[in-house]
Amino acid sequence: MSAVRRWSEGMSSDNVKGLVLAISSSLFIGASFIVKKKGLKKAGASGVRAGVGGYSYLLEPLWWVGMITMVVGEIANFAAYAFAPAILVTPLGALSIIISAALAHIILRERLHTFGILGCALCVVGSTTIVLHAPPERQIESVAEVWALATEPGFLFYTALVLAIVFILIFHFVPQYGQTHIMVYIGVCSLVGSISVMSVKALGIALKLTFSGMNQLVYPQTWAFTLVVASCVITQMNYLNKALDTFNTAVVSPIYYVMFTSLTILASVIMFKDWDRQTPTQIITEMCGFVTILSGTFLLHKTKDMVDDYVQSGQSLSTSMSMRSLKHEEEELLIEGIPLKRQDSLRIP
Repeated sequence: MSAVRRWSEGMSSDNVKGLVLAISSSLFIGASFIVKKKGLKKAGASGVRAGVGGYSYLLEPLWWVGMITMVVGEIANFAAYAFAPAILVTPLGALSIIISAALAHIILRERLHTFGILGCALCVVGSTTIVLHAPPERQIESVAEVWALATEPGFLFYTALVLAIVFILIFHFVPQYGQTHIMVYIGVCSLVGSISVMSVKALGIALKLTFSGMNQLVYPQTWAFTLVVASCVITQMNYLNKALDTFNTAVVSPIYYVMFTSLTILASVIMFKDWDRQTPTQIITEMCGFVTILSGTFLLHKTKDMVDDYVQSGQSLSTSMSMRSLKHEEEELLIEGIPLKRQDSLRIP
């Protein structure tokens, strides 16, 4: 109890609000996947399935409930960035994977493998580790302060480097390797996503201050951040859809989560200097928590195909046994035929 009391006293009220919003976001987003899938199945039973180009799900109320649930989750996630540092909020997105996997096991009767349960446990342990050692949120009084942080040499260099790499990927690598190399599309999404999260955080802070009585909408920086958010999100969604349409979702999701989260934490450390207010022990502990979450996420996605792999291996084993049986029968016939041929040859004068 004393440890919990010390932690609650040491954690700022803004971090607590951000934590609650981030967890709520994961709950809503994780549940939305299940509700939408139920809606898609129900719509597919009476119309053309979405997977083959149908849009009957647009008339299914259950699908819209799932969409509204997802929007609520995204709004909560947006608000979380206004209160807590990105190094706390972004990794907690893995909790939505746990919620989705658990509800799929209970509601959709989709089998959750033992390693999947272990992956959920690892995500919880990693998230708890990060929450317990997250840095306090920087106190910001106006959007002009955020603009000053965004225009410091360190973050300007990071932004210029990101833009240069993104342009090279889009105009050189996407036309040649986009359909064959998964890292091309995901690289664009993750790099642009790290900039979008910083802009989302700036916009969230501006709205938080505006609602508290300090109007930030009169500052041109607020609208500049809004323009950056819109541009980044459009680009991010465009190339994420390309990745999902081209490659297996079970492969895209964990790679995208790892790259997006890693680059977002890096951008936050550069722009908001989150680690300047922490000891080396706290930083190392946070990184260990992050690696634990990555391990759990990898296990969760890896176990999705275990049942299919088992079925395929069973089919291949059955085919192999059939081939061996056929070959064995042919060999027996060949052995039986040899003496008959010899007898025929002896009868010929």
